Amino acid sequence: MRGALIAVIVVVAVLLLGGGCVAGNYNQLVRAKAEVDNRWAQVDNQLKRRGDLIGNLVNSVKGGMIQEQEVFGRIADARAAMSGAKTPQQSIDAARGMDSAIGRLLVVIENYPNLKSLDVVQQLMTEISGTENRLATERMRYNDQVKEYNVLVRSFPMNLFAGFFRYEPAIPYPVAEADKATPKVDFSDVRGGAAAPGAPATGTPAPAGGTTK
Repeated sequence: MRGALIAVIVVVAVLLLGGGCVAGNYNQLVRAKAEVDNRWAQVDNQLKRRGDLIGNLVNSVKGGMIQEQEVFGRIADARAAMSGAKTPQQSIDAARGMDSAIGRLLVVIENYPNLKSLDVVQQLMTEISGTENRLATERMRYNDQVKEYNVLVRSFPMNLFAGFFRYEPAIPYPVAEADKATPKVDFSDVRGGAAAPGAPATGTPAPAGGTTK
């Protein structure tokens, strides 16, 4: 009788220890994934703000750039893709399309100094510059968190728990190779009528007669 009681106690202790181990690892996965989701939310906020600012910029200049419908079409497509994105991967793909469209728009604006000198245009371009800087910061923080999380879910024995509870590796938001080679757009000198320096994100050449910085 005493031996059976000891056996029961041992079994219960093993179950409690095992359950505590599972619960502890599960909670660690939950916290790590929550940190990734929080970092992505910050990136997403900046992407949406950038899309709104670009929309306002287009509305401010398109009346004087009627012949540039292709550029406006690319901006509209990029914004539509961004608003329709349901996953981080879809948002990242849409953001890359927006990078290209923004670069093209800014090159075209260089050909219209009368529009570029408008106060509303200068203000919007300054706000876009600030948003790009915040986006770069949040993207870096997100990627750091993704790296930490992915190491966790791929490491033994946590990968066993991650697989059982269906915790997949997160998607990073890498910098495109073209962005590594091409300087980022900088609007820091737009105030006071200075030209807004910039380069298209994908290396698209300027229209005939245009200039690039």
